This record gives sequence, structure tokens and C-alpha cells, in this order.
Amino acid sequence: MLNSPALENLDGIRHGFFTRQGGVSQGLYSSLNCGFGADEPRENVLENRARALARMGSPDASLVTAYQIHSADVHIVEQAWSSPDEAPKGDALVTNKPGIALGIMTADCTPVLFADPVSGVIGAAHAGWQGAIKGVTDSTITAMESLGARRENIHAAIGPCIAQISYEVGAEFAHRFCEEQESNLEYFIPSPREGRFLFDLRRYVGNSLKASGIKQLSVSKNDTYSESELFFSYRRSCHFKENDYGRGLSAIVLEE
Repeated sequence: MLNSPALENLDGIRHGFFTRQGGVSQGLYSSLNCGFGADEPRENVLENRARALARMGSPDASLVTAYQIHSADVHIVEQAWSSPDEAPKGDALVTNKPGIALGIMTADCTPVLFADPVSGVIGAAHAGWQGAIKGVTDSTITAMESLGARRENIHAAIGPCIAQISYEVGAEFAHRFCEEQESNLEYFIPSPREGRFLFDLRRYVGNSLKASGIKQLSVSKNDTYSESELFFSYRRSCHFKENDYGRGLSAIVLEE
């Protein structure tokens, strides 16, 4: 489990960006797969989630995750859903209720955890390129403010995600970002392969957060694609023509 400097010393708040190590899953999912979207027994995922909460120091917390759809949709969580099948579609969660752990699943996309320790409001966002360009981090901050948070008190942390050196895209992809805003060209550099580019998702998300006016941001430098012993990676699984991939968990909770 990895911790962020922006969040680890906040009173009453626990968090963790989990690696793929320390679970019960086998094969492609070895070993801490926490996503129900993977094709493995549900009891393995439930055990892995329980282990993650225990490692975070919150074994009695109720972990909630969304049915992620690469959107900017945010849900305010008033109580934990009784079954994973009840998870709403969306890509960010916020709450001011102690004991509810907000979780995000990633396998290259950017996990972002948020906390306003003054108001006691937390958030978690899944920022793939689609959610990022749609403004999922801004939506999360706005939802936190609706619960009483103030952005000048919000600490945020970007967890492990795919690095620019590992994220090759086509010209159409780059064109879409530059159509949105011409200055987005700065997030692309030429790939060694002609006509291709390397995209810096981490910096794109980070700059969006810096522009939002939050108090503090920390950014992990880990690359989920290249660090295969530590992280799951959708893109790596595609390159190796694997049938599936595990999902890594990032979580945050207000202590009871």
C-alpha cells in the first residue's frame, strides 16, 4: 500500500493506493484484485477488499465503489449500498459520513483521492482520459462543496497511473484534446513510431487540479504499465494479448 504526503498526516482520515500484492487472487489477477469486473470468483474479490481495508487501518469500514463508465458523474454517498450490484454508474464518490470508505478501481487510469479535514468531507475520482477531459475532478470538488467543503481546504492526491512514456496514442486522440483547448498540445510528445504520440495523462489531471484552487496536491510517479510486479495495467494486458486484467484499489475513509 502506498500513501500520499498530501493526505497521510490529516487527522481522522485514512487512505491508501494499493498495489497488486497481498491478496488471494491467482493467475492474471494475482493477487490483490479488488474489481468485480474481473472474471474471477466474487469471494476472492471480497476477501481482497477486506484485506485492503485492514491494511488501511479501517477493518470495520464499509467500502463502496461505483460502476465506472468514464464519465464526470459524481454520487454523494449517504450510506453504503448493501451489495456491489447496487453500485451506481459514475466515476466519483463523495461523502461526509464516517465509516464509509470511498473506493476507485484503476488499471492505468488516474485515481484521485480528496479530503477537506476542516469540514470532514472526502472524495474519490476515477480519471481516465475520457473522464479527465469531461471534468471529473472539477465535478468531484463541486460535489464536495455541496456538503460544506471549501476548495481552499481540500488536499488531493494523484495515485499510480500510466506514465507518458508508456501511453502511446494516435493522431486522432491528440487532435481531440487540442480541439478542446489548443494549449493541450503541451501534454503530447512525438512517439518513436511515426505518426504516433505519447500522452501525459498524469500531468493533464494534475494541472486541472492545480487550476481548481485546492490547497495541496501530491502526485505519485509510479507507472502502472512498466511496474508489472506492483500494478495491474489494462494496456499491458492488451499488448501481451491476455484475456483479462485485475483492478487496483485506491480508497479513503473518515474515521468513526
